Amino acid sequence: MDAQSSSRSDRLIVFGRYPVPGRTKTRLIPDLGPAGAAELQKQLTEKIFRTAKAFASKQKLEMQVCYEGGSGKKIRRWLGTGAHFSMQKPGDLGARMEAAFHDAFQGGCRRVVLVGTDVPESTVRHLEEAFDALKEKDLVLGPSADGGYWLVGLKGSAPIFRNMPWGTPEVFGKTLSVARHQALSIHCLDPIGDVDTPEDLEKRLPEWKRPYISVIIPALDEAEVIESTMDHARSDDAEIIVVDGGSRDETVVRARQSGARILERPRGRAVQQNRGASVAEGRVLLFLHADTRLPEDYVLQVFDTLMDPSIILGAFRFRTDLKSSPIRLIEILTNFRSQFLRLPYGDQAFFVRKPVFHAFGGFPEVPIAEDLLFVRKLSKHGRIRMAPGAAVTSARRWRSIGTLRTLMINQVILVGLALRISPHVLATLYRHPARGVKP
Repeated sequence: MDAQSSSRSDRLIVFGRYPVPGRTKTRLIPDLGPAGAAELQKQLTEKIFRTAKAFASKQKLEMQVCYEGGSGKKIRRWLGTGAHFSMQKPGDLGARMEAAFHDAFQGGCRRVVLVGTDVPESTVRHLEEAFDALKEKDLVLGPSADGGYWLVGLKGSAPIFRNMPWGTPEVFGKTLSVARHQALSIHCLDPIGDVDTPEDLEKRLPEWKRPYISVIIPALDEAEVIESTMDHARSDDAEIIVVDGGSRDETVVRARQSGARILERPRGRAVQQNRGASVAEGRVLLFLHADTRLPEDYVLQVFDTLMDPSIILGAFRFRTDLKSSPIRLIEILTNFRSQFLRLPYGDQAFFVRKPVFHAFGGFPEVPIAEDLLFVRKLSKHGRIRMAPGAAVTSARRWRSIGTLRTLMINQVILVGLALRISPHVLATLYRHPARGVKP
């Protein structure tokens, strides 16, 4: 048997789950929030996947991802290519691992190593040591600091996972005892730490803090709506930043009483949004107009949308609080444009990963259409996707100057931008003396 065919009879299994806020890393939710804990699991999984993929490619061996939660489509969308994906079998952790090993050996594998996804310190060197040890040993274990193990390797089926007290400090010791009782030869890697508890987090990833998302609201004389907007944006996973452009009413007072972080900046939506982004602590930035209400589960929708690494910008579907046939038609056309032309507007609550936002220089600081210019810039470098829920925007402008006139102004601005007319010129079309309507 040549070297390549021999290595192809080895298999590396990554054992993990599809991250879902509220169901993932639950012991860390009090410290990180549901989406923050899921984001941690996501990034830990991505790290071990990259490490395993690099090792498997170098050694020319089989790589398999055994997952729970999500679906095959979602897993492949998230992690991409380079491995065979399969759902974990039913049962407790021991039963699921035993089934994964059984399938591998039934498929002709000689050496099989299974790794978890909770250990940020894992490296290619650990995998090399595990497979090398299996040339002579029956069992390899990679101990974790909490008394369990993050890696287990076998070169033949062995019933060592049954009746284990999973999640307790006794797992590693009991596994050793069972293996010795079965006369298995054993090799142990050096212990490394995993991240399961707040103490683990503080010790190994102290920089990982709340919040998952920063909601940035540019405001100017929005006292009538700011509290309602904030009520719909409030979440255990979010900080809310209101950037005021010089309000003369009680916008700032009401926003502060509702728990917002207040910043002041000269008037201008783009300038205000960029200022909020410059101090935001979230991993994701969501830009919310002060008269727009987010869907109740908006954090979950943001998280699920950005699970696809090809998505560079997300937004919600468009809806207004005005019920009329012309408005409903406009909503349909707007959502069609957003979905198929990938051209949402700012009142659909853009969300973007913070590093991406800063890498592209934020919003262009123009008096109007900063949202469209920003979308066009990002669309050249990634995909834009609509979340399933709708952000509900006040129809006060439509009520004030009329549905048809508002629609015509919006279309003129859109065409004007396509013709490269200056946003400073186009801004004059948008101004109107009605209360609460601002460029």
